[in-house]
This record gives sequence, structure tokens and C-alpha cells, in this order.
Amino acid sequence: MNPLRFLLAPAAVFALALPAAAEKIPLGQLSQYLNQLTTAVSDFTQVNSDGSISTGKLYIKRPGRVRFEYAPPDPNLVMAGGGQVAIFDSKSNQPPEQYPLSRTPLSLILAENVNLGQARMVVGHSEDGAATRVRAQDPQHPEYGTIEMVFTANPVELRQWVITDDAGGQTTVILGELKKGGDLPASLFSVAAEERKRGR
Repeated sequence: MNPLRFLLAPAAVFALALPAAAEKIPLGQLSQYLNQLTTAVSDFTQVNSDGSISTGKLYIKRPGRVRFEYAPPDPNLVMAGGGQVAIFDSKSNQPPEQYPLSRTPLSLILAENVNLGQARMVVGHSEDGAATRVRAQDPQHPEYGTIEMVFTANPVELRQWVITDDAGGQTTVILGELKKGGDLPASLFSVAAEERKRGR
């Protein structure tokens, strides 16, 4: 063994252990952060359950609205508005696949009033040295799956989330810099407007 590496190893282990002493961000503070997040735009990277990777631009307008514009060659567009999630496939002439937003864990972020302190909503709250992780579910319908949100502190910022669906598949969305505030047109989140735009 390299003696220098042997001598440095205990110091490196000690240095790595230090951040774990940081305190996790309280649920009340995280709820407040999400409730103040009215509009946001960010680049994102998505790691799908099959290991494939997509990129694109994300638009959020709380409550209840989000839009994932995927970069080529991915032809899909996923949006939520009017209580529905719609999946558009530009290669298909069929209407978008739709289902209620309330049936996806993403609705927990997009709710009008986020309260992570609600009974049986948070099923995991930990701190890993670099970030606070909160795993949440719909208390009335845990079978819909969970969302694990990852936050950094000083100031609090949402960095990524991992959705585990009802079949156990996981989708990770890693956010770039969130550009918060500003006005986003309602048409960005209108399923009907998107269908008209696509001539359907």
C-alpha cells in the first residue's frame, strides 16, 4: 500500500464524516418554500426506469400546472393542467394519453397548499451530508406511489425528485438552476390549446 495514502486515509474519512453533522431542513420550512414557489423554469435531466436519459426544459406554475418539453430526438411532451396529466407523442396522430394529476405523486408538489407535516404524508425525512431528502405520498392513496424530493440549504432549493410509481418503477428528474418568478402563459399548460396547436 502507498504509505502516503495510508496516512491520509483517516483524515479523508474524518473530513467526509463532518458534513453529516449538518441538520436536516425542517418540514415546515420545506412546505413554506414549496408554497412560495409560484412559477419556475429550469433545464432538466431525466433518468428513466429503464436507464435511458432524456433532457429538456421544465415549466412550473403552481398550483396544479407543469410542462416537460423534451429535447430532440425525444418526441414527447408531458404537461399537467386542469387537473389532468397529458402525454403528447409527436409521432402519433392519436389524442394525448390522459389521467388525473391526483393519481401521480407529482401532485404533492403542485398542490395549492403543501403541508408536509400532514399525518402519514411524509414517510422519510433524512439528511445525507449534502442535502435533505423527503419522501412523501398521498396519505389517502399510498398505492399511487411516492415522490422523494432533494433539497439543499442556505438558501433552500429544490434540486431533484424521484418518483416511484405504483409498479415500483423509478423516474429521477434532476433540475438545473431554477429561474423563479415571472409570468408563464396559461396556454403552456392547456391540454386543449396544445391539441389545437398540433391540429388534433
